Amino acid sequence: MGTGGVGGYFGAQLARAGESVAFVARGAHLGAIQSAGLAVRSVDGDFVVTAPATDDPARVPALIGPVDLVLFCVKLYDTETAARALRPLLAGPTAVLSLQNGVAKDGMLADALGPERIVGGLCNVFVAIEAPGLIRHSGGGTLVFGELDGRPTDRATAVFQAARKAGIRVELSADVRRVQWEKFLMILGLSAMSALTRRPMGEIRACPESRRLYQAVFEEVAAIAGAEGVALGDVVARTMALGDRLPPDSYSSMYHDVTQGRRLELDWLHGHALRRAARHGLPVPALSALYACLKPMALAAEPAT
Repeated sequence: MGTGGVGGYFGAQLARAGESVAFVARGAHLGAIQSAGLAVRSVDGDFVVTAPATDDPARVPALIGPVDLVLFCVKLYDTETAARALRPLLAGPTAVLSLQNGVAKDGMLADALGPERIVGGLCNVFVAIEAPGLIRHSGGGTLVFGELDGRPTDRATAVFQAARKAGIRVELSADVRRVQWEKFLMILGLSAMSALTRRPMGEIRACPESRRLYQAVFEEVAAIAGAEGVALGDVVARTMALGDRLPPDSYSSMYHDVTQGRRLELDWLHGHALRRAARHGLPVPALSALYACLKPMALAAEPAT
């Protein structure tokens, strides 16, 4: 559901492994997938898959039969609309696994679709639509998921096995909320720095001033997580080390959104963190500064009403 970089990349891997996959997409990207398949240009090797594609989720069961799993990959600002559109294909035990960014997404989906359908998850991957029908994968590719209450289930095991069969680097977590907060922390620092400086990760981390700024964001978000009851331990040191291992030529998805004039997920990411910080009375000057700098770009890209 949402065949952008993330949905296209993981969906294509599952389709290549023989799973029955349907892509929900729109516009020229949809047309290209329908006419020539979905191509992935990857650091791990290029490939093309052919699978049904539609812009109407209600048609998916007619294309591939009953749906066991939905990979929910739309932008955060489209969550509620996309969730409503998804309802016709939900039947029986259909599970919904969101690979969106942030820590508010699962609650939004539980409200719209019922908590029993939601599996918590995240991914760490650098992907983007390079052209209609073409996904560019420049690094990463890890998928982490688990039941929100941490219990082992048959459906989680089935997803794990299918992902591993497809060659996806996958982890089944018993504490997916903690893992989501760890990624949330990283996103809030690095996505904003990439979008604002418009420079690749290698240059950002090599600059002492920018390095200090995103580390300050990490420290602030770790404090918010602690106030929310999520202990992250030495997450700042671990995230700094992870940032140092990212491909030096990598850019964040927010960078691609800014440079292409697309809507930003700012208020669902940095804005959400600021609201949680305010609730707990926590000072977050670095996060506030990045949000203030990005807000005019977010407002400029909002659709006219």
